[in-house]
Amino acid sequence: MESADGRGVGAVKVALLTIASVTAFAGNSVLCRLALLAPEEGPAPIDPLSFTAVRLAAGALALSPVLVATRGQWREAGASWGGVAALSAYAVAFSLSYVTLPAGIGALLLFGLVQITMVGAGLFTGERLGLVRGAGMLTAAGGVVLLVAPTGDVLAGTDVDPRGAVLMAAAGVAWGAYSLAGRGQPRPVRLTALNFALCLPLAALLLVLSSREWSPEGLLLAAASGAITSGAGYAIWYAALSGHTATSAAIVQLTVPVLAAAGGVVWLDEAVTPRSVAATALVLGGVAVALLAGARHRATARR
Repeated sequence: MESADGRGVGAVKVALLTIASVTAFAGNSVLCRLALLAPEEGPAPIDPLSFTAVRLAAGALALSPVLVATRGQWREAGASWGGVAALSAYAVAFSLSYVTLPAGIGALLLFGLVQITMVGAGLFTGERLGLVRGAGMLTAAGGVVLLVAPTGDVLAGTDVDPRGAVLMAAAGVAWGAYSLAGRGQPRPVRLTALNFALCLPLAALLLVLSSREWSPEGLLLAAASGAITSGAGYAIWYAALSGHTATSAAIVQLTVPVLAAAGGVVWLDEAVTPRSVAATALVLGGVAVALLAGARHRATARR
């Protein structure tokens, strides 16, 4: 009975950690869009480069206790300059894209490109795609194309800003590369903390290059994005991963674009259009099929 209770408590803990982490990831999109959305009159609460600088600095500060606890054993964290560069590129492109992109559409583009990048990297290293998995990824890619391509009256909806879409695609590729760089690391929270700390020189440079147009609201939103939905969110996610398989963890992240879109509706008065709904269904459905097919193939290969 005790072991059953223990498993029950453990499952509840994993569920709560998972809910908190995916909510934090979706919150990043909402907070960034809130901070960079200019009202009808006047500037946005903060400019994108300043937002990125404050986000990185706040994330480094929130994760600093992890580095203190390492007692100088930073080399064991497995950090690389490639990972730092990927994190930096993601953070900058993410902020710049949200000057024009709605929160939900941005999160969907980010998520779709992350998955496509990681699958593409697997193919490059000799991994077999398979028919079902390939169909899933093609469906997801079709959803991305539907979302960003000018379609006129087909599946009515506002056209996505091309510059914002390209920037978010770059952010997705960079985050996919960052995920690949950190895959298999034994201490992911320590690695994340060190990477944020190594981004501090970039944060200082961004402040120099920025217009430094910010309000207290903008600074607060950027700090919350860095400390809570980034730093703490990543730490919570890595704690939740102990109760997930690789496939279930990836599938759980399918909820992030949906939550971001819901946050955009509630906090930003963003519209849900037939086009965005269709694109979301194609991207998330295609990725889910690909993930499940990949897991089935790996299970069969181990037999």
